[in-house]
Amino acid sequence: MTGMKATGQKQLMLFSGRTHPALAEEVAKELGIEVVPTRFDTFANGEIFMRYLESVRGSDAFVIQSHADPVNESIMEQLIMVDALKRASAKRITVVTPILGYARQDKKHRGREPISSRLVTDLFRTAGADRMMAVDLHTDQIQGFFDGPVDHLFALPILADHIASQVDHAEITVVSPDAGRVRTADRWADRLGAPLAIIHKRRDPDVANQVKVHEVVGEVKDRVCVLVDDMIDTGGTIVKASEALFEQGAKKVLVAATHGVLSGPAADRLQNSRISEVVITNTLPVPEERAFEKLTQLSIAPLVARAINEVFTDGSVTSLFD
Repeated sequence: MTGMKATGQKQLMLFSGRTHPALAEEVAKELGIEVVPTRFDTFANGEIFMRYLESVRGSDAFVIQSHADPVNESIMEQLIMVDALKRASAKRITVVTPILGYARQDKKHRGREPISSRLVTDLFRTAGADRMMAVDLHTDQIQGFFDGPVDHLFALPILADHIASQVDHAEITVVSPDAGRVRTADRWADRLGAPLAIIHKRRDPDVANQVKVHEVVGEVKDRVCVLVDDMIDTGGTIVKASEALFEQGAKKVLVAATHGVLSGPAADRLQNSRISEVVITNTLPVPEERAFEKLTQLSIAPLVARAINEVFTDGSVTSLFD
């Protein structure tokens, strides 16, 4: 007889970086486990050091880290965590990125530009990740950037159920804030049984985060418009889109987005706008100074925990959305 059979069973271990430990704790609670204790240090020159305080040999390791501000530091920290797991003989390593950094840089708009999201996925593969899990990637094709299995989770059911509990279905029109979000808005329309409208926007190619013109395609007059997007960064696009809808006679505007980046003036812009409610998930932490009265934050932890459990037990992640 050649070889030997191990008597041990598979072991799920959850690891968390420092950018959003509250989400990791929620996920761990849903799974009925604890986050593996980890020591982190940042040296005077900014270098990151970490060490796991338990053995990880042979484990099915899930490393959760939201790529939050500072984005570059959070990505580097997660890469170092993956490298440590590989060198400590973890059996399988899954990178869990509730929000993937650089996801908006998924193609070249003009010459001499990078495709940074491909670079980020390559870095995780090189570091030793076997699998990747993400929530609402900026575009679906990013799944093909990672050379391995990718579990693409959708926050749509969580957000749509909340919106449906607030508004009469018969009054809703789902609105895509730009052409790139039409497929997402179409899924929303199917889920809510509502008509679809599109806002065509033209950006200034030489000025970031600035939109020049909005044109509304679809019937929004006297309707409750639900603007859907994958993320809210500075809030400029969403606020201008809402103004365009009100100009076309919309009765009420709600905003639903998975990732609340809320950079710079976003909180003030959204709070002082005519938007009635802004609904996001907790893929990113929202500091107290970025919170505002109209903001509603829903937890993504149950969805992430269920997906982790399906991967660990060799189940079906797709079944979560059927």
